[in-house]
Amino acid sequence: MLARALINEPTLIILDEPTTGLDPQSRHQVWDKLKDLQSRGLTLVLTTHYMEEAANLCHRIVIMDHGRILVQGSPDGLIREFAGTSVIEVESPGEELQSFVEQKQISHEKLADRLIIYTDDLNGLGRIIRQKFCPDKCLFRSGSLEDVFLRLTGRELRE
Repeated sequence: MLARALINEPTLIILDEPTTGLDPQSRHQVWDKLKDLQSRGLTLVLTTHYMEEAANLCHRIVIMDHGRILVQGSPDGLIREFAGTSVIEVESPGEELQSFVEQKQISHEKLADRLIIYTDDLNGLGRIIRQKFCPDKCLFRSGSLEDVFLRLTGRELRE
């Protein structure tokens, strides 16, 4: 489909879920081709539910929910604003950690079985949390567009 769309050398291509159902190798080959086309000046408009794909291919993101634009901006800018550059996930957090996070007014989400902490200060905050609250049940990772999407649209299942 992509090859057919390029036959007439367009300046704009609109892609709807271009890598749905592809294996990882094929998906990355499509991404590489699309990046190459972008570098040659082709404009892409992409709809996707894959946040990794959006972060990888898009310079500007619009997150919509129920037909409404919630936010727009660069992937990095949205991550910094809504998720922080670092995320700490704690399985079965204790009351002491939950109280610490609330008292310090640290951005977080409390889920049924885990606590997700959003921060830009992984060195200081991460070290405190690792040493005091969870030496072995913490996952430290980078913030992502998926974090942004879930924070803005919610985590509950929909129809």
